[in-house]
Amino acid sequence: DEISHMIQTEFTNSAKLKQYDGPACGFVPFHGICMLAAPFCYLYDNPVSLYFTFRAFYVRYCHRLTTINTHPQGIVSLCLLFEKLLQTHEPQLWSHFRELQIQPIRVVFKWLMRAFSGHLPPEQLLILWDLILGYDSLEILSLLALIILSFRRESLMQVVTLENIEAILSDLSSVKVLPLIQLTLSRD
Repeated sequence: DEISHMIQTEFTNSAKLKQYDGPACGFVPFHGICMLAAPFCYLYDNPVSLYFTFRAFYVRYCHRLTTINTHPQGIVSLCLLFEKLLQTHEPQLWSHFRELQIQPIRVVFKWLMRAFSGHLPPEQLLILWDLILGYDSLEILSLLALIILSFRRESLMQVVTLENIEAILSDLSSVKVLPLIQLTLSRD
């Protein structure tokens, strides 16, 4: 009885000394995390299943999009991949952005960081996320960002301000993920 009292006293005293600015688990939910969780509501009625599926997807993929890291699937690597793809496959568009002194990544960063959540219609977003699972890679995000810019190239080449570029790219409701990616990957 005396030993359990000592342990309880020690535990109580040490708990009083520890103060956390965030949760003890080390994960602080960030603004926009619900945008990554919301699409799973279309798949599950049971909140427990929804939570565990979202958690698995977030831990496997999305956590790399919200922190600066050197992982090949991290946000920095995806940004670099996007810029290399744009420079290689759309040199005129790349030059147009450079002439306007607009960093191309600035236009698509929010898409990459949110894995297009909140930007694509839910059914298209889930198709994109299926591709992420199928390829076990986030690189499909950079590829889709390039494809969208490629298909809107003519309009983008006619504008000269960041605001106009963002306006052209603001509505992705007409984007059909699978046909665009299939068309792009089937080109010679």
